[in-house]
Amino acid sequence: MVRRSRGNKLERWEIALVKAMLERGGYNDQDILAYFTRPTRSINHRVIAEIRTEAKHKRARASSVERLDEFLASWPDIDQGTGLSLRGDELLIKAREAMIAAVHIFNSAGLTFRSELFIVTAIISWTYLMHAWLKKEGIDYRYQDNNGAIKKTKNGEDCYWELGKCLKHQRTPLEPAVIKNLEFLIEIRHEIEHRATQQIDDLISAKLQACCLNFNEAIKRLFGVRYSLEKRLPIALQFVSFSDDQRDLLKKAGDLPQHIQTTMNTFYNAMTEDELANPSFAYRVAFVPKIGKSASSSDMAVEFVRADSEEAKEINRILLKEIDKRRYTATQIVSAINNSGYPNFKMHHHTLLWQSLDAKQPGLGYGKPGDYARTWVWFDRWLERVKEHCDENRDRYI
Repeated sequence: MVRRSRGNKLERWEIALVKAMLERGGYNDQDILAYFTRPTRSINHRVIAEIRTEAKHKRARASSVERLDEFLASWPDIDQGTGLSLRGDELLIKAREAMIAAVHIFNSAGLTFRSELFIVTAIISWTYLMHAWLKKEGIDYRYQDNNGAIKKTKNGEDCYWELGKCLKHQRTPLEPAVIKNLEFLIEIRHEIEHRATQQIDDLISAKLQACCLNFNEAIKRLFGVRYSLEKRLPIALQFVSFSDDQRDLLKKAGDLPQHIQTTMNTFYNAMTEDELANPSFAYRVAFVPKIGKSASSSDMAVEFVRADSEEAKEINRILLKEIDKRRYTATQIVSAINNSGYPNFKMHHHTLLWQSLDAKQPGLGYGKPGDYARTWVWFDRWLERVKEHCDENRDRYI
């Protein structure tokens, strides 16, 4: 059974128009109701009767004749793509347009600070979406002082909740992983508002992708599938293919500004492994070159397969072989060598060895940059190379 929204009521400007229509005459209650019912909000016919009989809104003033004429002349004032009312559904329209703008900005060729621009615009989008939901549910999302009075800006406007406040509401409709994703982006936004960041696109792109997918799912679930963004934002084409060397360079964390890296590390350290792995927090996709058995299948740029299918198992086997290599810190390498019978092999020996072999050179396959700034992780191939070195110099390290 569909639960009726608590926010299905007329706003003050609409009540003023209803009173003006009643004063003008020539409209029955059903006629008037038709002007104020829309897909995102249904109004009970008794509401018009209550205004007519002054059972409610007795003190409300009717709008001017000019304002009523303007309303009737422009009705229906709707967004052609969605059917949303430009005034009544303004928050929902702005939410959709801001997210569309955020994606267009990120996908625009030639921009340097795409992630920063995306984050700021996406947070605006989510703020409008949450305000639209709060309004639909009849929840007052304005700040109040200790006496219950609405707080005002210096220009006399109401102060509305920011996104972080909306996310903390006890009735928030968003899942925990979605909230975590937005809280992460809010933290990054705080860091980038007044400081240069260098380029962070590759390091947080999974969070940005999750933000887009989460928004689309949320707007469909909270307001209806007709407001989804799939048709407005189809799959993107790109001019990039990745070599082994490029994969390593893309993840190079040393270029991150320290304040951004610290913010990310602090946020990650407060999360569980399950939260970090949730696709609603960070959405990652593996691209596998595919040659279809038929012309129709080979023409598909993206294909989804069942997780329990044989094809999925084979893809997973290949990906595990390709990317799930065991990783070691330098300390773990030294410890493993000590345990293998070379107790005199110390950290400075390890450092001298990798420097002499230039072992961190991309393409050698000995290791890669770690997930944190200025860190490096080593693979099994390097551990075997170190063992070979120790075997060749047994007397030195036993």
